Amino acid sequence: MWERTLHQRISPRTLAVADDCIVTHARRSRLVCLGRWDGAVRWDVPFGLWPRSVVVAGDRCLGIAQNIDMLICWDLRTGAVLWNADLPRFTGHIVATGDTVLAGGWRGYTALMAFDLATGQPRWNTDGAQNTVLPQPGGDTVLIGENQGRDVSLASLHDGKELACWKLPEPLTTTDCGAIFAQADADRLFVRCGRRTVAEIRLDTGNIRVLRHHDTDLAPTAAQYSGGLLWLREARGYAAVDPTDGSLRWRVDIRQRLAENVVSTRSGFLIGGDQGTLLAMRIQAGRTSEGYAA
Repeated sequence: MWERTLHQRISPRTLAVADDCIVTHARRSRLVCLGRWDGAVRWDVPFGLWPRSVVVAGDRCLGIAQNIDMLICWDLRTGAVLWNADLPRFTGHIVATGDTVLAGGWRGYTALMAFDLATGQPRWNTDGAQNTVLPQPGGDTVLIGENQGRDVSLASLHDGKELACWKLPEPLTTTDCGAIFAQADADRLFVRCGRRTVAEIRLDTGNIRVLRHHDTDLAPTAAQYSGGLLWLREARGYAAVDPTDGSLRWRVDIRQRLAENVVSTRSGFLIGGDQGTLLAMRIQAGRTSEGYAA
């Protein structure tokens, strides 16, 4: 359909996809918005070097760059700067939902800080620096996990107060910027911990359980809930498991590393390979739990 040269290597944390556009870092110091269906440039604005995070929230885009200690908010339609907020050095992680933006906690350098999405006004921050994985927002709450620790807590996005907490069976999987939590619905989340474990957290009942202890080491990324299945990324492929009991449905192994996202379609799933391939997988009835898809 279209392609565009960015004149640099791309990273998932510097690219955000909205309903009708894609925002990405380009040419080392620019942020560009491209039409999703034609690739046309909608706006092209100066940004910083080495962005730590770029996200889209409704009609707004937010970003943090390494050489600019500032959270910047742009109008997604025009690229105009709506507001900016000063940040401590080495601030990383951005998540946004509803009317709140949460930043900080990356590598334990800074506190977690909440801002009003409309105005950029500070709302609250934690007492001291926090070392967290990428928080998982949902409605008026956010799930916060201690990086390499066993503690997970649910907090209010409006005032930061803790609403619930859990102790995981194993420490959270270590990741620098990627997600560790995967949300199936409003009350059910999956979290990667240890080298092989996926745990389920039920927000409605407060229960936590080990859903699956895998038979091989998993990649240090979140499980993915797509097409009614839970996808666990292995060294070179994926294992698809039943999200209700953790049983193995099948494996995907085509002798190459696969991308971090599995996309559900009406006839199956799409998975990207690291050698420029796009794979379409059709689900066949009657496939056994030991089946392999190629």
